[in-house]
Amino acid sequence: MSLSAKRVVVVGGTSGIGLAAAKAFLDESAQVIIASRSASKLSEAKSALDGDVEAYEIDFRSEEKAAQFFNKVGKFDHLVITAGEGAMGSFSDLPVKDAKAAFDSKFWGQYITVHAAIPFLNTGGSITLTSGVYGKRPPVGASTLAAINSGIEGLVRGLAVDLAPTRVNVVSPGIVDTPLYAGMPAEQRGELFTGIAQQLPVGRVATSEDIAESYVYLAKNGFTTGSVVLIDGGAHLV
Repeated sequence: MSLSAKRVVVVGGTSGIGLAAAKAFLDESAQVIIASRSASKLSEAKSALDGDVEAYEIDFRSEEKAAQFFNKVGKFDHLVITAGEGAMGSFSDLPVKDAKAAFDSKFWGQYITVHAAIPFLNTGGSITLTSGVYGKRPPVGASTLAAINSGIEGLVRGLAVDLAPTRVNVVSPGIVDTPLYAGMPAEQRGELFTGIAQQLPVGRVATSEDIAESYVYLAKNGFTTGSVVLIDGGAHLV
């Protein structure tokens, strides 16, 4: 399936995996629309993508703002959501308000965005959400993220039936070298990634570009729906 001239909306397309996904779709000659809460990040991303995208602000936790966003975008073909903030910490110590905020962002943000997008999605289109490997193999301190990611994957299976023939899938990344870790000192970040790489069968940590290819595949493959694409370098095996 060609993506040439197809309109692709990437919510969270201003950094990390989302920005790489936007670039990957542009490489397929798609017309790309990126969205983020931050006007400055949108400007930076548009510059990084050589201005070849439409860019809009959105707070995807708000039904009203999500609806306003899609009214501006109009009809489109494929929706990709990479945005969403999680919460890490011991279940006993993590404040409930922090857990709820994480659900409001990563789970309900994706739910609300899909709900608002449905009237504008062209026939033959697709929706791809984002979960994470902690839904399958959570380490200590990841119970909240495990619940969120598992909830997203369950939602996708239900939506694949409810929204058929629109295809609905989810990408589940492992640890990825993204700006999410930019706040760590370089030496500490390097040690973290080296330690993780030594545990993985592939022997390295993922790049944003590794994960971005999965979103393109799911948009192009017309026979894939209700699926979880686990791209974690084998983390669930060790």
